[in-house]
Amino acid sequence: MKPAAEPVSVGRRVLEAEARALLQLSESLGGTFASVVDLMGRVNGRVVVTGVGKSGHVGRKIAATLASTGTPALFVHANEASHGDLGMIGQDDAVLALSKSGEVRELADVIAYAKRFAIPLIAITADAASALGRAADHILLLPDAPEATDAGLNAPTTSTTLQIALGDALAVALLERRGFSPSDFRVLHPGGKLGAALRTVRDLMHAGEALPLTTLAAPMSEALLIMTQKRFGAVGVTGEDGRLVGVITDGDLRRHIDGLMAHSASEVMSRHPKTISPDALAAEALRLMQGRITVLFVVEDERPVGIVHVHDLLRSGVA
Repeated sequence: MKPAAEPVSVGRRVLEAEARALLQLSESLGGTFASVVDLMGRVNGRVVVTGVGKSGHVGRKIAATLASTGTPALFVHANEASHGDLGMIGQDDAVLALSKSGEVRELADVIAYAKRFAIPLIAITADAASALGRAADHILLLPDAPEATDAGLNAPTTSTTLQIALGDALAVALLERRGFSPSDFRVLHPGGKLGAALRTVRDLMHAGEALPLTTLAAPMSEALLIMTQKRFGAVGVTGEDGRLVGVITDGDLRRHIDGLMAHSASEVMSRHPKTISPDALAAEALRLMQGRITVLFVVEDERPVGIVHVHDLLRSGVA
């Protein structure tokens, strides 16, 4: 059995080799990368990503990343393209073809189709003089970096890492080019923890008749009744103009327990409570609640329009 140090050293060697290659790729980016981002950003259709083998697997990932960050994209396997899926590529699209060697036979039909219908062809390859490189309108050239395997084996390792990283670079550059926002991202990611964190307070707040509100002059007997009926453990206090001026919580009740019923809401409330906008992210509401706060009033123009409880956030999966 090999000692533990040996696989660790192999792992480090692989990671260091790929890190060096990524640095080479970063340093090589220039005008062509900018031109590709501009082209992909102006496409009226979709970015159609294609490849076979390991490059095909990477291509699926790149297409998914582009689509999830606001660039319409899909993956078409080069083999399937030759058997009818070329019809999925439209004249308003752009093709992003991946092949380290650029001499993959299965790409021939995709290349010919792109040239026939003047569909922009972008190549990610390590050989500009290859069939793919010569046919491409733009070449994103992978650096001449060895695979991380022992010499002679040449299993795709470093090259696929470079392809993935370049796909990420394109997706993020396009995302920032179009000003893709967290709310845009949420539309495309409604499920899971990320989708929950990108929900807005408006999505989770209680509004209308559910709001526990009273006035400055209201006796505490009335404020307590509202507090009990609405079941949020708090009641908001509004001024004559409808603005939220204070909040009464369980803590306020305990601090004024002696002669509580002889007080008005204005005498018991805590002034300047923390509030949040309905368009704020739910994750921001949870951050404001760190500590002993269990509810936040939601305000627009300083007037209460909703209330959100920490349990609403936890149930939605924000935490």
